[in-house]
Amino acid sequence: ARSRTVGELLAPTSPFDKKCGRENWTVAFAPDGSYLAWSQGHRIVKLVPWAQCLNNFLLHGTKNGANAAGTRLPRQSSEGSQKNKPCEHVIDCGDIVWSLAFGSSVPEKQSRCVNIEWHRFKFGQDQLLLATGLNNGRIKIWDVYTGKLLLNLMDHTEVVRDLTFAPDGSLILVSASRDKTLRVWDLKDDGNMMKVLRGHPNWVYGCAFSPDSTILCSVGASKAVFLWDMDKYSMLRKLEGHHNDVVACEFSPDGALLATASYDTRVYVWDPHIGVILREFGHLFPPPTPIFAGGANDRWVRSVCFSHDGLHVASLADDKMVRFWRIDEEYPVQVAPLNNGLCSTFSTDGSVLAAGQDGSLYFWATPSQVSSLQHLCRMAIRRVMPTSQVKNLPIPGKVVEFLCYQI
Repeated sequence: ARSRTVGELLAPTSPFDKKCGRENWTVAFAPDGSYLAWSQGHRIVKLVPWAQCLNNFLLHGTKNGANAAGTRLPRQSSEGSQKNKPCEHVIDCGDIVWSLAFGSSVPEKQSRCVNIEWHRFKFGQDQLLLATGLNNGRIKIWDVYTGKLLLNLMDHTEVVRDLTFAPDGSLILVSASRDKTLRVWDLKDDGNMMKVLRGHPNWVYGCAFSPDSTILCSVGASKAVFLWDMDKYSMLRKLEGHHNDVVACEFSPDGALLATASYDTRVYVWDPHIGVILREFGHLFPPPTPIFAGGANDRWVRSVCFSHDGLHVASLADDKMVRFWRIDEEYPVQVAPLNNGLCSTFSTDGSVLAAGQDGSLYFWATPSQVSSLQHLCRMAIRRVMPTSQVKNLPIPGKVVEFLCYQI
């Protein structure tokens, strides 16, 4: 089935403007669904209120909703009204933007640095930050409501390829870089760098937190998929199975599954607790043998993301297709065309998939399905129980297999 197009946001068409119009490497939704951000290909990041964006799609059709003449979203006019009325911002980051991440604060999550009594920033409940990873190795932290620069983090020596905030509101930020390291930053301690995670033999392409913030997955060149214990900052295990560079990863909403996308034309769905591959979604038929897996570069998978329902995965490949998969089915349930797609993510409520290409964004309605009570119960249990504990439960074997996503 073809996915229904919801809308598109097109990059400015100015051939002499070197600030935007190139590859769009990153797109992100705020945790509360209030904002959408994407890189327009060079230095420029666009911040758009998501609800107003959707309304414009409904009012003016799918074409170029937020940029159409006469429908431009209001720009920030005064700081007093910023939290009541989300406003559009255009941020010039000063260098090519490779990665974006939204972070929101929870006041009871204190800085891990207990000896510092004074901080420049006090982050409240309504704080919303945007981190941008740049070509020169810097990470800039912006206030989403005002568009102002708050922090400039400098420690990486190469491109910051991916960023992820801990979902627990602690404002712990992890950055993945081509300098082969991951760095852990505490923004509640004025951006202090807490730890360097080493182990990748080559470029690090992506990183993702588990929903409970205890595990970090990082992926990169040389087929690498690493899992890290974020309480001890130590490596838990290395997952082996891909045959080429691994470029994207994401946990399921209950933390029981991990999806990874690779240039070997496959998406794997793992049980991260025991390191077993549960599903394989192939983008080339028949699947290439390992020795040829790197040669099928017209099927390289660029991006993978989990829907909030825990049932669907979206992948984006170089064969000009976006695919929606159900985790319990072998073939895509929906597809959509997209040339030169580089990044994708589900909206916060899971109803829309956003994918970036050449500075523009395209949106599709995601497969809508009412989750079964069985699946909802499974997700509730798996949010609090790892695989080892589930297998020790005094319940029938078939139920254990279902809870472990093995059937």
